[in-house]
Amino acid sequence: MERTPLNIEMIQAAADRIAGQAVVTPILTSPFLDEIAGRRVFVKAEPLQRTGSFKFRGALSALSALPEGTPGVLAYSSGNHAQGVALAASMLGLPAVIVMPEDAPDLKIANTRALGAEVVLYDRAGGVSREAVGADLAKERGLTLVRPYDEPQVIAGQGTVGLELADQLPADVTGDVLVCCGGGGLTSGIALALEARRPGLRVRPVEPEGFDDVKRSLAAGTRMANDRASGSICDAIVTPSPGELTFPILNRLSGPGIAVSDDDALRAMAAAAIRLKLVAEPGGAVAMAAALFHASEIEGDAVTVIVSGGNVDPGVLARALA
Repeated sequence: MERTPLNIEMIQAAADRIAGQAVVTPILTSPFLDEIAGRRVFVKAEPLQRTGSFKFRGALSALSALPEGTPGVLAYSSGNHAQGVALAASMLGLPAVIVMPEDAPDLKIANTRALGAEVVLYDRAGGVSREAVGADLAKERGLTLVRPYDEPQVIAGQGTVGLELADQLPADVTGDVLVCCGGGGLTSGIALALEARRPGLRVRPVEPEGFDDVKRSLAAGTRMANDRASGSICDAIVTPSPGELTFPILNRLSGPGIAVSDDDALRAMAAAAIRLKLVAEPGGAVAMAAALFHASEIEGDAVTVIVSGGNVDPGVLARALA
């Protein structure tokens, strides 16, 4: 897709295009979570979004901005962007091809196919580049590549989460907004929306330990890469490095990153299920894990958490609840 400058007007335009199709997800609270965190906790419940994650917002934003006559789209994803693009393409009558890692959760692969997309699997542990696979397929078939985070219209769609937060949170709430972060599309989109609409709120990226490229990049002031491509249960947010478009936004607007363990993510999943009746996947629960189990790294008497996705294999959910 053509890359255009990103601003609050693009985010508002994306909100207008996806209105009535994307769910305005609720803010949830629990006194039990407040007690664990030692402050008020406000949870934005994106597992209740269509396809089970925030990714549908960016996918529909991007696809609805394509020129008429586009022959089809291609995306690469471990699962949530895949499902978002598959559904958005189906709604708009566009063919979709999705490049997914072989070790992606079976549920995400099955759901992507069920939504009408063609799935092409690759071996990310073997050093195969999804970008290269996707670029080759796009060129071969004349498809428009819709990147999972380094795409202005995708970032604009994810930024609609920030517009909703600005309207939904009580007026007295300031401080940190913890966001599950992979390549940074959701985090940077929310950051831009809040800069314009609620400047008292500051995003902070949360990642799995060992895959905290955004945290390290922010500390260094330059983009850093992860040493490994897999090895965390938080598959949804394991990316090679921050995006070229997203990192400058994060470097300007976000606070320091936080890294949490896989065990923290599982404990947060259990807390979300028991206290909020909300199903979260590991990568979608890391921000809650930071709020609950890394409270000393957070300031203020309130914290906002984005639970970004709920597409979890039953076995992993059972492990979390156990």
